[in-house]
Amino acid sequence: MQIEILNPAIEARLRKQLQSTGASSVEEVLQHLLETQEAQDDWLLVNRAAVDAKIRRGMEQLDRGEGIPEDELDGYLAKRKAQGESDCGLATGART
Repeated sequence: MQIEILNPAIEARLRKQLQSTGASSVEEVLQHLLETQEAQDDWLLVNRAAVDAKIRRGMEQLDRGEGIPEDELDGYLAKRKAQGESDCGLATGART
């Protein structure tokens, strides 16, 4: 199979990946990118219900006025990150 990259921006991104990852060929770069995408797709399939439930919970919290005001959010997240809490279950006060 021959693949021709016609978009210069995509070609530049592939070259950048080739240099930054130490891959030996564009084929190796593409293989890694495909494996990464497939892993993300698999994760989403397995975790879709949990992700949807967390989104619903956050939306319900916002609807009840339980969100964190937007001007306080960065500080709150920095504090939680420093504490090592990855699943903080928060909702922001800004809803679009």
